[in-house]
This record gives sequence, C-alpha cells and structure tokens, in this order.
Amino acid sequence: MALPHQGYRATKPRARAAPPSGDPLLFDDTSSGAPPINNQNYYESGYNMGAAAPAGQGASGANNLFTDPMASAAMMYGSSLANQGKDMVNKEISRFMSVNKLKYFFAVDTKYVVKKLMLLMFPYTHQDWEVRYHRDTPLTPRHDVNAPDLYIPTMAFITYILLAGMALGIQKRFSPEVLGLCASTALVWVIIEVLVMLLSLYLLTVHTDLSTFDLVAYSGYKYVGMIFTVLCGLLFGSDGYYVALAWSSCALMFFIVRSLKMKILSSLSADSMGAGASAKPRFRLYITVASAVFQPIIIYWLTAHLVR
Repeated sequence: MALPHQGYRATKPRARAAPPSGDPLLFDDTSSGAPPINNQNYYESGYNMGAAAPAGQGASGANNLFTDPMASAAMMYGSSLANQGKDMVNKEISRFMSVNKLKYFFAVDTKYVVKKLMLLMFPYTHQDWEVRYHRDTPLTPRHDVNAPDLYIPTMAFITYILLAGMALGIQKRFSPEVLGLCASTALVWVIIEVLVMLLSLYLLTVHTDLSTFDLVAYSGYKYVGMIFTVLCGLLFGSDGYYVALAWSSCALMFFIVRSLKMKILSSLSADSMGAGASAKPRFRLYITVASAVFQPIIIYWLTAHLVR
C-alpha cells in the first residue's frame, strides 16, 4: 500500500535485512530501496531525516559578510554617519560651553585648595589681588591663588548637602524630599545671582573680562562659609552659629569686593570717554558692593533652618 505523498528532505537510505523467504509477506517491503525523490529534492514519503548543514557553512557566511563589497560599503557609511553625529554634538556643546575653558577652572592641586580656603576665611592679610597673566592668558588656578576656580564651589556644594542631611537627621527632620528641596534651593539661588549679575553688567554696558564661569565661581564660594556656619551651629549652638555667620559673612564680603574690584573697576580708562562717563565708576562700584552685601543674606537664608 502506497503511503500518502508528503514533502520530506532526502536522506541516506538505511539497508535492512530481507525477510525470511518461507513466510508469506502481508505487505511489500519498500525499506530496502531508495524512496522516490521529486524535482525539488524532497521525498514523496517517509520521515523528515534532513541532513545537517556542513560545519563550515556558518563560518563561510560570516567571512562572506566582511568580503561582500555592499556590506563593507554599508559599514563605512554607518561609521561616517556616526562620526558626523559626534562632530555635530561637540559643535552644539561648544556653542554654549567651551570644554577647554571648563578644564581651566578645574586645574587645581592640593596646595592651591589649602591656600584658597585660607584666603576665603582669612582674606584681610592678603595684599596682591590681581590675577596674573602669561601671554594674554590667565594662569591656571594651581599657579595663581587669585584665579577663580570651580573645584572648590562644586565640592563645597556637595559637602553642604551632606552636612544639611546630617543636621536634619540629628534633629529628626530628615526626609529625601526636604534634602532635595534644600539642594535645589541652594542651586537656584546661585543661578539667580549669576543671571542678575550678567543682566546688570549688560544694562550698564560694563565692559569686563568676567565670564559666566567666573561669576559662578565667585558666587559658589559662599558654600565654604555656609559649611563653617552650620558646623559651628551644630557644635556650639545658636551662639556659635551667629558668631560664625558674622565672621564668614564679613570675610566673604571682603573677598568679593577685592576680587571683583580688580575685574570690574580695573578697566575704567577704556570706558572713560563719552557722555555719562562719570557715572560709570559709580555704577560699577554699586554692582560690586551689591553682590558682596547679597552674600550674607543668602548664607543666612540657606543655613538658619538647619540649626535650631
């Protein structure tokens, strides 16, 4: 009896022994012969005993992928697109922020950090406040203690957040929401201060070499005084807090006035011509003093709730 025609891939037939000649056969033995194969290399009957692909076929396919001219061209085209995208991203970032200039503000060492911290807390004995230059380029902070940096403000901001969390924990008032509000408030105040300074310099047409990074650095130095104030408040109570607040506020105001004076008031001769020239020195002095007086207010606002 012929089996139903089904499509199965051809395999090597297996030989079977012939049945005994003495017994009658109920069915014809068709297993010893090769099944018929159609024109698509499939058996018409039997089980699917398809042979496995050759062992080297996968490796040869991978090699063909790299030797194929179309595949190589596609890979080269994709690589060129990735490089173009990287260049576009770097170009857009450079429009708003210079990476090389940002590296300048983090070029510090341990000696500079110690000297700068001492200058921020004890600025009264410092004599030379002028930023030094080499071939019209300001020296890096590690070579000039008067140069502004962003390392100390950044580390002081992080330390202030950690100290605020510890203070809130001691007072049983710690929660992630309160700590997040404290961090965001401190950051927003710096942003507002920098924007106000930039707007004031623009409206008063003050020509100065102060950059946005410089203003962020000078505005961020207040975190050092805030850390000192909170520590004294935690160790010595409210009396220690107010003494430390007065000391750090006076030191920071003195530092800001002397530093910004060299930046804002040093180019008076370039703007001394024309109408209203006599008012420009006064306006510049107002900007310098206002930015200094504003620092104790922010320090008190951001630290008073941490010491109770």
